[in-house]
Amino acid sequence: MKTPLEHTPPPVAARRLRIGGRVQGVGFRPFIHRLASSCGLEGWVLNRTGEVEVFIQGPVAGVEAFMEALLQGAPPLARPQLLSAEETAPVPLQGFEIRHSEAAGPPRIHVPPDYFACDDCLAEIRTPGERRHRYPFTNCTQCGPRYTLIARLPYDRPNTAMATFPLCPECGREYADPTDRRFHAQPVACPSCGPQLTFERAGRSIADTEAALRACVQALREGAIVAVKGVGGYHLLCDARRPSSIQRLRQRKPRPHKPLAVMFPQAGADGLERLREELAPSTEEALLLASPARPIVLCPRRPEATLAPDLAPGLAEVGAMLPYSPLHHLLLDDFGGPLVATSGNLGGEPVLTDPGEAAQRLTRVADTFLHHDRPILRPADDPVYRTVAGRPRPLRLGRGIAPLELALPLMLPHPLLAVGGHMKNAVALAWEDRVAVSPHIGDLDAPRSQRVFEQVVNDLQSLYGIRAERLVCDAHPGYGSSRWAARSGLPISPVYHHHAHAAALYGEHQGEGEWLIFTWDGVGLGEDGTLWGGEALLGAPGRWRRVATLRPFRLPGGEKAGREPWRSALALCWEAGCEWPQSPPGTGLLRKAWAQGLNAPITSAAGRLFDAASALLGVCECASFEGQGPMLLEACAEGKRAPLALPLVERGDEPMEIDWAPLLPMLLDAHRTVAERSAIFHASLGAVIAAIAQRLGQKFLIRDVGLTGGVFQNRLLTELTAKHLTAGGFRVRLAEQLPCNDGGLCYGQIIDTLGRGW
Repeated sequence: MKTPLEHTPPPVAARRLRIGGRVQGVGFRPFIHRLASSCGLEGWVLNRTGEVEVFIQGPVAGVEAFMEALLQGAPPLARPQLLSAEETAPVPLQGFEIRHSEAAGPPRIHVPPDYFACDDCLAEIRTPGERRHRYPFTNCTQCGPRYTLIARLPYDRPNTAMATFPLCPECGREYADPTDRRFHAQPVACPSCGPQLTFERAGRSIADTEAALRACVQALREGAIVAVKGVGGYHLLCDARRPSSIQRLRQRKPRPHKPLAVMFPQAGADGLERLREELAPSTEEALLLASPARPIVLCPRRPEATLAPDLAPGLAEVGAMLPYSPLHHLLLDDFGGPLVATSGNLGGEPVLTDPGEAAQRLTRVADTFLHHDRPILRPADDPVYRTVAGRPRPLRLGRGIAPLELALPLMLPHPLLAVGGHMKNAVALAWEDRVAVSPHIGDLDAPRSQRVFEQVVNDLQSLYGIRAERLVCDAHPGYGSSRWAARSGLPISPVYHHHAHAAALYGEHQGEGEWLIFTWDGVGLGEDGTLWGGEALLGAPGRWRRVATLRPFRLPGGEKAGREPWRSALALCWEAGCEWPQSPPGTGLLRKAWAQGLNAPITSAAGRLFDAASALLGVCECASFEGQGPMLLEACAEGKRAPLALPLVERGDEPMEIDWAPLLPMLLDAHRTVAERSAIFHASLGAVIAAIAQRLGQKFLIRDVGLTGGVFQNRLLTELTAKHLTAGGFRVRLAEQLPCNDGGLCYGQIIDTLGRGW
């Protein structure tokens, strides 16, 4: 029998856990340490090739409390998944420790994107007397760069761009203290041991960080254009309220008309107080602006706005964002107003990241430079969103969003790399049941774009520990991405451009059965060798068939038509046998070449139809950037207008044709206002899409109708069309996580290849 002094020890339990998902670079191991300690448990935690392994032991009640809080109380940026939890025998241990990472076993890696500066770190840099007061590279486990500074995984400091910055004693203590929020924060730094700023102007250099900040702000106040190295690359900054600075930036870059993004100081309860003085974001746009990704969001301009009028010429929206790094916050706080913050690059190339290269390539654009010495290992431009049909949708993936990791509907037999298109390029790596989409790379015309493309291809495979065994590319052999694939020596599966657009939408929504998807964009190679772009595809990935198209026409001058909308306008008029009184002079030889089919490829592209309408209305006859004409056309439309009836021509088993010819007399009718004609144009196309859906939906028993391709970045067209389709009883499918433009092609190439079982 037990004496009164004897008692039974509490039961002890032990468990070994495997945790996957996004658990790298988000402070997950320090969280495990704190949680285990608070529950009175012993054990250890370590990284193992993308997963976290945990051993805990202690009182049963403590183990149960740990398990309950493990997923529910995880750091806000983590996305943990409990893969296994095995009961095991206790072992002799003392305390709880974070062990060194191990690389054994198959990789299950999740690469974190770059994060914004958290409130705790911002409070430090704004508080005099704090050790990191006004230090522009302050971060902790919950914020700071990740994707752009990770050289390889596991995510440990020696594997990052911070490897060359040894920790000072104070940072070392924080890094090793389980109660500190910088416990195992890999990019941790301070003014004593971390990266520093350098300001350069007219051959003079200021290497002191605080003095460099002051000089940069003073230059901005004087109207200078400053190239500032940030998280994922350089920005070109100037005063957003000073027209002369903006005009010089446009002349030098050159970027005469393309919209410029604006960064606003963070102020007020949700950070948007200063932004709301100039713009009117919706509730959804406000939430996105203040989200951890800190993207650029297109917001309506207020009538009383004091921003320079030529930030977005002819448009009612401005691309806005909040600061997302401590450096940006310091600059915006000190400057005290909004700054233009456009990508530090040239002509559609990827954003520049190296100080030497930036100084060389931007020397004719920027008056001054603010460099820093923390290496950017790979570029990541800012993401861009626009509200369409009631919710913000991505126009460009980038810093804070990508790599975007998505699940595949089945297991792949071989790792695949999809290399996307030629414009707005991004690439996708797929293996097992996963796919990772890279940040926006850019257009592949320039040699530097091609180099960065190859770097991202290599980096994506290295970071995830996956080597592609097969490639997927666009069927157009002349695309820069397709040419690279042909040189790779790997097996290649080409996917038609619009099949990839349709498959991307279908895959994103995890579609079932057959869908009807309208793929409207500029031009892409079609199955018949012509340039498609106004198609309706029926089916599912790997088995699409074209069931409707815009009436084809020949483009005089071929590729030149993309930047010269007047060519598309003439093409429609010549095709329909009507005259354009305001047509450019001296086009006689061009018409003869067009009539003979010389450099006049056949196209059904909706994008060229929009170009033609913008030229016929006098809105845009020559474009300085892709999509300028359609953007201005949408912006000038006013009022609710009745659509014109566009004939649907059926020829047996051939695809149904939309005859656009009835639009021409209306577009050329000078008695109507430009706003009225633009509104009728949009209404007519929205109505004819719905009419096709009704006819084909009844014939093939289709209820899911998708709208994708760059043309459906047009909010007016998309919302008019969606309203008609919804009223007709269809489920309308739009892109949500991926751009509907060519930035989503790489993902669609993967999905379409899956459908073909390759």
